[in-house]
Amino acid sequence: MLLLTPIQAVAGDRDRRWISDDYFDLVLWYEADREQVYGFQLCYGKPLDERALTWICERGFTHQAIDSGEASPMSNRTPVLTAGSTFPAEQVRAEFEARSASLPEELRQFILSKVDEYVRSPGRAPRC
Repeated sequence: MLLLTPIQAVAGDRDRRWISDDYFDLVLWYEADREQVYGFQLCYGKPLDERALTWICERGFTHQAIDSGEASPMSNRTPVLTAGSTFPAEQVRAEFEARSASLPEELRQFILSKVDEYVRSPGRAPRC
C-alpha cells in the first residue's frame, strides 16, 4: 500500500509530495494553488530494476532507467536517470491499481490516465 512520506521543502521549488511503498516511489509536484498536479515521477521496480516514468506539464513524458550508483557496499552514491528502457505498461498499471487504493481517487485516476496516455503516444506533445 502506498503511503505518504514527509518530504523537505526546497526553496524556490514547487510544493511536492512523496508517496512510496516497497515497489513504487511517486513524487508529485504541484501548481502554486497546491491542488493541481504540475508533474510527477513514478519510479517502479524497486529495489533491483528501478525505472522512472516522468511527466511534466510543459515538457511531456520521459521514461528512463535508474542507475542506483551503488557499485560497491563501501560507497553510497547518488542514483541517476539513464537513457533507454522498455516500459512494462500492463505490469506497472496493475501494480499501481493494486497498491494505490489508499490514495485520493482523483489522484489515482490522474496517474492511471497519464500511464495510459504515455502508452498510446509516448512521443506526443505535452498536455496540461
